[in-house]
This record gives sequence, structure tokens and C-alpha cells, in this order.
Amino acid sequence: MSRLSRVLHSARRIAPLAWPVFVGQVAVLAFSTVDTMMAARAGGTDLAALAIGGAAYITVFIGLMGIVLAISPIAGQLYGAKHYEACGAQLHQAMWLALALSVPGCLVLLFPQPFLDLARASPDVAVKVRAHLAALAVALPPALLFTAFRGFNTAVSRPKIVMGLQLGALALKVPLTALFVFGLGPVPAFGAPGCGMATAVCMVLQLGAVWLILKRDPFYQRFHIGDRVSPPHRGSLLALVRLGVPMGGSIMIEVTGFTFMAFFISRLGATPVAGHQIAVNLVSLMFMMPLAIANASSTLVAQRIGAGDEPDTHRVGWHGVEIGVAIATAMGCFVYLFRESILGLYTRDAVIVAAAMPLLAWVAVFHIADAAQAVAGFVLRAYRIAVVPLVIYALAIWGVGLAGGYVVGFNVTGLTPPALLGAVGMWFAATSGLVVAATGMCGFLGWMIRSRKSRASLPAAT
Repeated sequence: MSRLSRVLHSARRIAPLAWPVFVGQVAVLAFSTVDTMMAARAGGTDLAALAIGGAAYITVFIGLMGIVLAISPIAGQLYGAKHYEACGAQLHQAMWLALALSVPGCLVLLFPQPFLDLARASPDVAVKVRAHLAALAVALPPALLFTAFRGFNTAVSRPKIVMGLQLGALALKVPLTALFVFGLGPVPAFGAPGCGMATAVCMVLQLGAVWLILKRDPFYQRFHIGDRVSPPHRGSLLALVRLGVPMGGSIMIEVTGFTFMAFFISRLGATPVAGHQIAVNLVSLMFMMPLAIANASSTLVAQRIGAGDEPDTHRVGWHGVEIGVAIATAMGCFVYLFRESILGLYTRDAVIVAAAMPLLAWVAVFHIADAAQAVAGFVLRAYRIAVVPLVIYALAIWGVGLAGGYVVGFNVTGLTPPALLGAVGMWFAATSGLVVAATGMCGFLGWMIRSRKSRASLPAAT
């Protein structure tokens, strides 16, 4: 079989798992897209408040979500080994962990002064940010519990049920956001805080649907999930935490590298941060495709590890990286060529479009590097390797991307060329950080695979 044939064979295995994840994640991202479009029409102050509040919530949620998602590689390996009851017990433990993590998460959202100070938000923006985050504090616990359910279903190759729930939540989100943002009849117009209120309602109802599915869907009977709720188990929780903390740290570094850009750019005024918010939403939407490929590749790798098929494990993991990069190249070039028309779908405000256009000058390189590091990072997590990616992310995203972006964008050294001042410089540094992360992550994955192949061949050679 030729190399191209082997890659296509892996693609046919990845695709059935990837496309439902892609559709579901697009539905999740559409939450913020709906918020961005409606807040933009409510006014510049509301859009600035949404950018700051959204950055704060994502910082909290993504970090905690990463810890809960440690269930995916653990449950995936147990599923591959056909230990179904032990696999199901991991879902209960992940849910206990999600509830425990909700406590500090909600406290941060309810007392957001550090984020407001970092963003140097004006008083009128700060009021809306506080109300927005108070509503999202209600959404956080059910969102983390749903994350445990999502991670489990990814591990057992059942992403379609998650996709259905995410699409249902989106269908409810659109009218609720319009209702709370613009008001109707007795419901006042809340502006940006209405986005958080709509999200909270959707998350609570989505969790209720999960409970019904676990109780009634016969697929889950072999896992004994709906029969009883396992009490917290110290060993299982520690295993989740040991893997989840560096996983969550990696994801949090990646996300905060961009959310903190919103805080810094907000110091430049409402127009620059509005342009940044739209550009971030667009590249986040593009990221859903490599994220879907990363999830699918990671699932197959974890299952093949559990089944003891190491050659297939290495093959499908590396092919996932190649497939993700190939698709990202096509997407990045397309968006770069048509970026002005695409931005016009977000807003008709020529000033905001002009602020967003130069930020997307790096979109092709940005997206290719983002895809490479994402797929490689997920595959490494399937091997339960999480500390090395954490170090790579810290150096690349925080060091090169965020710190470098601050130095360049705000001309700390006095050497920044005029073309890279402000938000443009921060996006240039963020792109550079992603290139460093992709190089480090793919390089380490390739080295790890070669090392394991060499060790596996030693007994045969002897």
C-alpha cells in the first residue's frame, strides 16, 4: 500500500468521528458568533463589554474544561480494552470533578475585578461586564457537567448524540439572545448581559437532556451509567487530576494567550477591541475543523492503545496531523483571499471592518500553525503525555505570543515599526507563537513515535 493510500485509509477512519465533532463545535462557537453579531448591533459599548466578559469566561471555562476532559484518553483506553463498566465509572468521576471545579470557577466570575483592572474598562463597560459574568456563573456548572458527557462520548466513538444536543442548544440560543439583548414586551433590553442570560438557560436545559439520555438510551446500559451513581473514588479522581491539570493548563495557556490580547487591545479603545473580537471569532470558527480532526485522531489513538495495536496507534496519530495541516492550508488561503467580504457578514460598520482587516493579514499562517499544534497536542494527550505540551505552550504562546505581542504592540523597546504598532503587532506575535508551538509539538510527537518504534524493534532484532 502506498503512503497516499495509507493516509486516505486513515482519513476514512477519522472522518466519521470528526464531522459530528466539527458540526457540534461549530454550533458551540456559533453561541459566541450570535453574541458578537447581536452585541455589535446593540452598540460599541456592548460589544466591548462582550469582548472583555467573554475573554474572562473563556479563561475560566476552558482551563476547567481541560481538566474534566482528561476523561477522554482514560475512558478511550478502557473502551479499546473492552472494560466497559470501568469505562462508564469514569464518567461519574468526571462529573464529580466538574462539580468541584465549578465552585472556584463561579467565584472568579462573580468577582471579576482583576479582569476589569487588566482591561482598564470604563465604568459603563464594567457594569455590563459584571452583569454578563454573573449570568455566566449560572451557566458554568451545567457546562462543565456537559463537558464530562462530551468527553465520554468522544472516547466511545459516539459523537453524534453530543452534536444533536449542541445543535438543539443553538436553536434555542438564537431567539433567547435576541429576546434578552434587544428586549420584547415585558422583557427589557439588557444588551451584552442578555447574551450571558441566554447561555445560562441553554446550558441548564441541555444538562436536563443529558440526564434523560443517560437514563433511557440503551447504548449506555453496558457501561452501567444510568443504573447508579458511583460515589467519588479517590484513585480515579487523582488519575483524572494528574492528567487533567497539565491538559487544562495547556488549553488555558492557549486560550488565555488570545483572551488576554482582548484585555490589552481594549486599552486602545472600543473600536480596536471590536475589530479584534470579530477577527478572533472568525479564526475560532476556522479552528473548529482542525479541532474536530484532533478529537477524532485522539479517540482512535486512545482506543488502539487500549487494544494493544501500537503500529496502528502511531500511524493514525501522525496521519491525523498531516490531514489537519492539509485542510487548514486550503481553508487559510481561502479566508485570506476573501477576508473583506467575510468581515462584511459580521458588521456594516466600515470603521470596525477597517480595524479587523489588518489583523487577518496573517490568517493563513496562523491557521496552518494552529491546526498542526492542535492535532499533535491531542494525539500526545491520547498517549497520556501532557506535561511536555504544557511546557511548549507556555514558552510559545505566553512567551513569544502574549509577552512578545505586548512588547511589539505597545512599543515597549521603542523599536517597533509603525506598521506593527497596536493590535496588528499583537496578532503578528500571536502568529509567531503558534508557529513555535506547532514546530515543538509536531517535533516532539515525531520523536516520541520514532523512539517507541525503535524500542519495539529491539526484541525482534535481538
